Amino acid sequence: MPSPTGHAARLALAVLLCALAMTPAAAGAAPRTPPHTGAASWTAQPAVSGSGTGGRPYIYLEGPPGTVLQDRISVTNPGRSPVTVRLSGADSYDAKSGGSGGRGATGAGRWLRTAATEVTVPARTRADVPFTVTVPAGATPGDRPAAIVVRGGDRTVGVPVRLRVDGPTLAALTVEDVTVSGRTIHYTLVNRGNAVLAPRLTVRADGVFGTLLRRGARTLPVELRPGQRLRLTEPWRDVPALDSATVRVRVTAEGGAHGEATARAVFVPWAPLTAGALLVLAGAGTYAYRRRRARRQERGDTGTDTGGGTGTDTGGGDGDGGEQSVRPPGGRQHSGSRHLAKAGAES
Repeated sequence: MPSPTGHAARLALAVLLCALAMTPAAAGAAPRTPPHTGAASWTAQPAVSGSGTGGRPYIYLEGPPGTVLQDRISVTNPGRSPVTVRLSGADSYDAKSGGSGGRGATGAGRWLRTAATEVTVPARTRADVPFTVTVPAGATPGDRPAAIVVRGGDRTVGVPVRLRVDGPTLAALTVEDVTVSGRTIHYTLVNRGNAVLAPRLTVRADGVFGTLLRRGARTLPVELRPGQRLRLTEPWRDVPALDSATVRVRVTAEGGAHGEATARAVFVPWAPLTAGALLVLAGAGTYAYRRRRARRQERGDTGTDTGGGTGTDTGGGDGDGGEQSVRPPGGRQHSGSRHLAKAGAES
């Protein structure tokens, strides 16, 4: 019988062998630590005071005509290498499409001047770039949206600037060119005033037998600048199969701005109607063909009967000496018996 000491020795040896066998596999399976790439994308935004982290969504400036306004933007480089960016003024910037009016700006973008048009930001550094807005002396009152466009490498960022020139403001809005195409309502909004507007849309469609579409007022995800025209669409999935509708588009905005326009839309199921029209035409053509054929047959039958009767009557008159109707050129008929009687009297 093996002693307890022998059992313990064999158990220790088995554990040691298992550990030696698993060590190479464990070492080979150990994950490799990926190299630190480090470089994060640079950012551009309105500058904040001191070392605060809370930022502004845009830069707001206000002043009378002829004044010079100042502010700053911050370009932050969290990467390990320097970044060089270029700055320019623009009338607007679309974050979704990356489009801007930086080149050839015709609005408030011309009034923007940055302290430098090109800035190199060291690694892990934030650079504050001052800029000025010079409002012309003859500028009309109202909102003047603009933007500072920052470009570096393959990245472009727009910092929005909202400028208000002191003076009376006018909020005016119109709706134009309302049309219905398929399952979509098209319309155009025009800002006729001097204030930036956030329009609210209401759509209604009434058919012959009642209301077809009714959508309450909701704020559109657009910002309408003074003088801007914007073509928009509204989906209408549940269009009627057969109806005549009046579509009414109404838009409102702060400051009492409102506009409304209507359009007529006729919904016709062209496929069934076309098929029905083709069937009707085919039926009418078949009926006309059969009528013409029946008339030709009737005329043919009448001509055959007349020829037979004439031959019979002529034979009877010659053989029996009976009366024979003769139509002279004058149109009067003389019976054969009268001619025979006259001939007998003369003889």
